[in-house]
Amino acid sequence: MALTEERRARLLAYCRIEEPTDEELLTLEGLYDAAVGYMEGAGISPPAPGTPRAAQYDLCVNFMVLDGFDRRDVTITGTIVADNPSFRRLINQLKLTEPVSNLDTSEEDSQ
Repeated sequence: MALTEERRARLLAYCRIEEPTDEELLTLEGLYDAAVGYMEGAGISPPAPGTPRAAQYDLCVNFMVLDGFDRRDVTITGTIVADNPSFRRLINQLKLTEPVSNLDTSEEDSQ
């Protein structure tokens, strides 16, 4: 899934990056590709645009991009870091509501 200008603008707004440098844009694009790849590997396909499911999908991708952008260092200092439960619930919801393809069904041709 390519990062369109519209999607990039929404992602920049989510990450609160007002005037990104070229390096930040490259980093953002790489993090976006990684997040979309993660979703695909988790069994979550990109939903149809304009649906509530698409909004949930975009929110999960935004979260992963922001998390990756904020934690680019090799080590994390400070308080204990744990998964955001809201993010985990969204991922689970998307997995549980993934549309079933015809290949996933046991329907046989009735010929």
